[in-house]
This record gives sequence, structure tokens and C-alpha cells, in this order.
Amino acid sequence: MSARESAIDALLLQREIEAFYYFEAELLDDRRYGEWLDLLADDIVYFMPLRRNVKYGSQAADENSVEGVDAAWFDEGKHTLTQRVAQIKTGIHWAEEPLSRIRHLVTNVQIAHSTSGEMSAKELDVKSRFLVYRNRIDDETDIFVGQRTDRLRYVGGGWKVARREILLDQSTLLAKNLTFFF
Repeated sequence: MSARESAIDALLLQREIEAFYYFEAELLDDRRYGEWLDLLADDIVYFMPLRRNVKYGSQAADENSVEGVDAAWFDEGKHTLTQRVAQIKTGIHWAEEPLSRIRHLVTNVQIAHSTSGEMSAKELDVKSRFLVYRNRIDDETDIFVGQRTDRLRYVGGGWKVARREILLDQSTLLAKNLTFFF
């Protein structure tokens, strides 16, 4: 394969992954949670650590809570995510009655690593930045900004999220709840 063909393949893959993220955002914004769950691998790890304000020089070791050890905003698998969706869909979830209006913006998509091998077993490590805007009732507005580090897995002709780590750029959440998805 020539350098040009390799560059074209990389551009096509970049566009494919960006389209995947835009579609995922649309599903979440449109409250199509069942379809969103279909984009998640059965063994997904969905993790959002707590962020701490730490002294300069110790941020690498101490800024984020540790998965499986410390408390986290989210440390879930597919079963728990499915239960959260079922709870929202009852229509009597106290934090989503009335429903929030949410918009997900995804940007700075960077494919960090791809494993070699057959396409059916392909995995990509992808970083992206996000802004999630939520408005509820008349006066509740929340804005969340951060980074996601995902492991995407190519399964059955499409991509699935096998792992998602969400890093918020705030250590104290002012939102009344976290009933939505990133």
C-alpha cells in the first residue's frame, strides 16, 4: 500500500469514527436510548472518576479517583446502564420529570491507537472532547465540558463502545443530578 493510499485510509477511518460519534450524540439528544444501548458492547466499562484539586506536580497520581478502588460519578456496565434507561423510560423518574432538554457536542476526535488484525477484531483507542448542555424546567441549566477516552470495537459490521472514561473539567458538580449520559 502506498503512502497516499494509507493516508486516504486514515482519513476515511477518521471520518467514519466522527460520524459514529455524531450519530451517538443524536441518539442521546433525541432520547433514543434503546438504540444508544445497541452502540455499547456487552462488556462495556462506563467510568467517570471524581476529580480532585491537587497540588502542582501530583496531578498525574492524585487528580482522578481510581477505577474499582475509589468512589466515582459513574462506574457501570451494560446492565446498570440498561437499568438507568428503563428507569428514565418509566416517565416517573423524579429527576427527569419533566424531561431535560440536552445537546451533546463532540469535537477534537483523535484516533490514538488501532490494533492490527482482521477487521472483525479491530479495536481503536479514541479521544474526544465534549460539551453537554442541559436545561430543565424554567431555570435549571447545566453545562459539562470534558474529555472522553473510548475503546471502540468493530463488531458485526459496526462500531461499539467497549470502554468509556469521562473526565469532567470540574471537581465540584453544581448540577442537581446526573441522570443523562455522556
